[in-house]
Amino acid sequence: MGKKALALILILTILFAFGCTRKEDKGRNSNENMDNGSVIEENGVIEDEEEVDEIQEIIDNMTLEEKIGQLFIFGIDGTEIDEQIIELIQKYKVGGFIFFGDNIDTIEQAIKLLNDIKKENGNNPLPLFLAIDEEGGQVTRLADIFPSLPDAGRIGNINEKEISYEFGKLIGQRLKTIGFNMDFAPVLDINSNPNNPVIGNRAFGSNKEVVIDNGIEVMKGINSENIISIVKHFPGHGDTTVDSHIDLPIIAKSLEELKGLELAPFERAIEEEVDGIMIAHILFHELDNKYPATLSQNIITHLLREDLAYDGVVISDDMTMGAIMENYTVEEAALRFFQAGGDIALICHGYENMTSAFNRVKEEVYGGNLQIEEINQKVYRIISLKRKYNLADVLVEEYNIEEVNEKIESFLNKIK
Repeated sequence: MGKKALALILILTILFAFGCTRKEDKGRNSNENMDNGSVIEENGVIEDEEEVDEIQEIIDNMTLEEKIGQLFIFGIDGTEIDEQIIELIQKYKVGGFIFFGDNIDTIEQAIKLLNDIKKENGNNPLPLFLAIDEEGGQVTRLADIFPSLPDAGRIGNINEKEISYEFGKLIGQRLKTIGFNMDFAPVLDINSNPNNPVIGNRAFGSNKEVVIDNGIEVMKGINSENIISIVKHFPGHGDTTVDSHIDLPIIAKSLEELKGLELAPFERAIEEEVDGIMIAHILFHELDNKYPATLSQNIITHLLREDLAYDGVVISDDMTMGAIMENYTVEEAALRFFQAGGDIALICHGYENMTSAFNRVKEEVYGGNLQIEEINQKVYRIISLKRKYNLADVLVEEYNIEEVNEKIESFLNKIK
């Protein structure tokens, strides 16, 4: 073999060996990059690993009892923390509490009550919803602490968006001062029936656009103070002649009729990314001739979630109202509400009602009638809402009631 041929073979051998070495280096570098959370593909593009779902991680580390507890907001008795409240927190891992006028005497007492409850919840994985009905007008739980605000009907008569926003903001400031973080307001019902015994001036009016324009601004004003706003009472409580606190109202309107009037404010609220929607205890005969809205899969899942594309938190009206208790046990109603697609059952009265509903849900999960995947979906929505507002069981150490009251008085003078 000639010298030229030997030289050519030597060059080819070196080039081949160099190529193999480069491939090995490339493979090692890929592994190093994977260890750093990235992968280099053949086209040289660096792709990050999938982001961690922090909410799902929380759910994965929760016990069944902790998950079920998040599905409830309970009422309390008295003006001080007691053994029942402590047990609801420690044993039943309740997701939140609702407070009424009977729970509130003075601002000092109210702040202490909420602070004591927050302290007791310190070892639980999630902060509490601390809710109240504060609509203005007659529906207020804080009449002994702050000057009275007008009702929604008065705000609707003024019909100025800036006024409505300021009204909502003042409501939010009242709640924030004491330590609440959730308001079951505003009312988005259209007061279309003058014989309605329960809505009346709680609504912004009988005109659809007035209710939409002012209701949404009040909702935004409440939100501006980092207070969760739960609008009510879906799909509409404005055309009833029966008070659902006493018995079950029945409405015979078709879906088309509801879409033309009652549903419109809720549709706008959904477009504006409403925090939560409360469901009414009303039988809408044309939508579901067996179950009231709170227990109806047709209304909660098919109408609200699917047709109106709402995937936020769904809360029941109080399960101890006459519309429910005259026809169901509280535990049966709570179970049916969850099966229908609801997320949080509101049980305002009766310690036995609360514990029996919790235990019934637990039994149904173990029995296979409620799937754990469904529970997880509900808890995911609830945690998402708590994280949206950065809820934490932070104690109220200082407050300035004089400043809030001055703003309220200024507002009242403005709308005289």
